[in-house]
Amino acid sequence: MSDPALDKAAKQISAARIGVPVVKAFFDAPTFTVTYVVHDPEVSRGAIIDSVLNYDPASGHTDHASADAVVAYVKEQGLTIDWHLETHAHADHLSAAPYLQEKLGGEIAIGAHICEVQDTFGKLFNADQSFVHDGSDFDHLWKDGDSFSIGNLSVMVLHVPGHTPACVAYVIGDAVFVGDTMFMPDYGTARADFPGGDARTLFRSLRRLLELPVETRLFMCHDYLPAGRSHYVWETTVGEQRRANVHAHDGVSEDEFVAMREARDKTLDVPRLILPSVQVNMRAGHLPPAEDNGVTYLKIPVNQL
Repeated sequence: MSDPALDKAAKQISAARIGVPVVKAFFDAPTFTVTYVVHDPEVSRGAIIDSVLNYDPASGHTDHASADAVVAYVKEQGLTIDWHLETHAHADHLSAAPYLQEKLGGEIAIGAHICEVQDTFGKLFNADQSFVHDGSDFDHLWKDGDSFSIGNLSVMVLHVPGHTPACVAYVIGDAVFVGDTMFMPDYGTARADFPGGDARTLFRSLRRLLELPVETRLFMCHDYLPAGRSHYVWETTVGEQRRANVHAHDGVSEDEFVAMREARDKTLDVPRLILPSVQVNMRAGHLPPAEDNGVTYLKIPVNQL
């Protein structure tokens, strides 16, 4: 069956007239997260993808060192930031999107299925009545197949659930920012055991992305160091993933993948920052409102995960 959104994205990637975005990566070692600044070199308009707010769980202290490095680069390059794009509500780091929006302008956007995540985790954290589950904390919600522009660059949004219900990938020119659907070929794929996650759905999302042209550049949201590799990397191609991804290369069946993924997920620890991260990221990176003493609190539900 034809996939209209995927067909359109493939044509975008293959068309000779498309722009080639400039991609600058910022790697945050404590959370293994890659933030990207993507811009159109012709008109110097750009987007920031999956930013990081530094957070120390021992002290509850936040700082903006990682975000300030992004700000410095944007100003050095003379860029106008139109978008702060989230691939999903991250469970391993807090988003710096509101801080970057204050410094640089632009709108904060995520996939429309964030409402499902907000509903699940709003209940877990017993969020106050001011928190609504309609995605309105974000400036814009994307549906599968939505398109927009960054300068002269065409952008296509692909809904790629499985890791979370709200995961999206951004096709920008000849590049795709895949979020947590997959990692580098020697590390494999994302876990699928979070609330709303599903290994079978993840496999189908992976195969959807891997139907794009083999030359398509893929940019990971994270990198970890598997045995045999001593340096971090975060860029690969569709062709390389199809050939060598240790979990999802060509020839791996859906049932084989699901069996592997579900077994592997049972061995994984809960992410260190999942509780602070999700209750902030479901609010588009905003901290919960201060209580009547003027202090902002992050909740730790006991014996719930």
